[in-house]
Amino acid sequence: MEITTQEFKRVAVISVSGRVDSATAPELEAKLREAVDGGRHQLVLDLKNVEYMSSAGLRAMVSTLKAVKRANGDLRLANPSPRVEEVLRLAGLTSIFSIHATQEEAVASF
Repeated sequence: MEITTQEFKRVAVISVSGRVDSATAPELEAKLREAVDGGRHQLVLDLKNVEYMSSAGLRAMVSTLKAVKRANGDLRLANPSPRVEEVLRLAGLTSIFSIHATQEEAVASF
C-alpha cells in the first residue's frame, strides 16, 4: 500500500493505492490521524487505485470521519474503484460518506 498527501489551502487530499487490509490499515489510520492531529479537518480520501478494502480499512475511515466531524470537518471519498464502492455499499457506509466521482469534485464540494 502507498499513501501520498497533498495539502491545499482548505483541504488535504490523501491518495491511497494498493490493498487496504488488516496488515496495512493501521498505516492508513496513522496517516489519517496525523492529518487530523495536524489541524486538517477537511479531508478527501482518493481511493482510485485501491484494489481491495477490508473491514479494517473501513474502520480506519469511520474513526477518522468521527474525529473530523467532532471538529466540524468532514472526510469525503473520491473515485472509489467499483470493488471498493461495492464494499462500502455492502457495509452500509454509502449513506454516511460523501462519495464523489473525481478528486477535483470532492475537493470542490467543501
